[in-house]
Amino acid sequence: MSVAAWYFLVGGLLIAMALSGSVLKRLPLTASMFYLAFGFALGPVGLGVLDISLLRRSAVVEHIAEAAVVISLFTTGLKLRVPLHERKWALPARLATVSMLITIGLVALMASYALGMSIGAAVLLGAILAPTDPVLASDVQVADPFDRDRLRFGLSGEAGLNDGAAFPFVMLGLGFLGFHDIGVGGWRWWTFDLLWAVAGGLGIGAILGTLVSRFVLYLRREHQEAVGLDEFLTLGLIALSYGAAVQLQTYGFLAVLAAGIAMRRIEMTHSGSRSADEVRALTATDPKDELASDPESAPAYMAQSVLGINERLERIAEVAVVVLIGTLLGSVPLAIDHVWFAAALIFAVRPIAVFLGVLGSRTTMLQRCLIGWFGIRGAGSIYYLAYAIQQGLDDEVAANLTSITLIAVTASVLLHGVSVTPLMNAYEARRARRS
Repeated sequence: MSVAAWYFLVGGLLIAMALSGSVLKRLPLTASMFYLAFGFALGPVGLGVLDISLLRRSAVVEHIAEAAVVISLFTTGLKLRVPLHERKWALPARLATVSMLITIGLVALMASYALGMSIGAAVLLGAILAPTDPVLASDVQVADPFDRDRLRFGLSGEAGLNDGAAFPFVMLGLGFLGFHDIGVGGWRWWTFDLLWAVAGGLGIGAILGTLVSRFVLYLRREHQEAVGLDEFLTLGLIALSYGAAVQLQTYGFLAVLAAGIAMRRIEMTHSGSRSADEVRALTATDPKDELASDPESAPAYMAQSVLGINERLERIAEVAVVVLIGTLLGSVPLAIDHVWFAAALIFAVRPIAVFLGVLGSRTTMLQRCLIGWFGIRGAGSIYYLAYAIQQGLDDEVAANLTSITLIAVTASVLLHGVSVTPLMNAYEARRARRS
């Protein structure tokens, strides 16, 4: 296909989605479903203009998924406008630890006993499928930084935290397979892959997010400099946090999330006890240059401006990664065993893991059911799969993991895409009646 034809196809898709955005909000459909269909149509089963095999092009797939997840995690961090000491953080923390561990364990058991996988491949599959997705889950996440709903906050925080928290178990699975050194008795895994990499990633992101944000605010307030360059600030902080974390052998996903939370925390600290409407009012007037440098409005303006830019980048990343998933779907044979495995993940493993993980929490039964259903899989799973293949997996193991992961992600896009509008509308209606 010619370059001009590619421009025509991609341009037509983006314009169609921009024009149909308001229509999709009223229908049981999501934009991701259309991106998936578009990618599938371009793949080997459709027009055959794109033939990307994950086994042959895993590095390309890894970097595309990596970029999408990193951008989305920074957005998630900026949206989580809740002080870290509040109890509301307990729900996403439990989902991203207890529920995630239960998911990994159940998936590994099924893969080992039902599919005959080795312990290493089974643990690796569990880690690949365990994280929920911040890229494709925008319809069930917090609508804006002032949304304090427990369901939306829980799903948003979980998607942000477990995309990085799953990494140690990817390394554990690779260690069992002989592609990563976990040390005698697993000492290296416990000390470096788990404790240091997790704590270090969060710490590096928090420090850099705080320092960069404070420095930019200082320049704007005191010298009226660094104004109107929020696009560079957004991309720079994302790249700086991620690059520093990876260089220091920690988890870049957690660093980027922590950087977003740190920037939002600076805004919260300055805004103090102001209401949501008062904070919004600080950034609602013109001229923008004065808002960016005014001592009162600068923190809120910076956070909201960076969030707006990042949300637009996130939409572009969503298009790229879901079209890629649709293309990849036609490149692997789909076994019936893998179909029921994906169904078990969505209809049984996820609900069980959620109900056990949130026992004793303040969530209602309806919220637990919805959290159990909306365990959306997407770019994070694709990234971990491609990363694992890059380490040198056996072709048969890689092919099986690829087939199961692509089926699970595709099923998630379709099932959750069809159900998200009616279920969330019913949930919001119920909330409105009770308020």
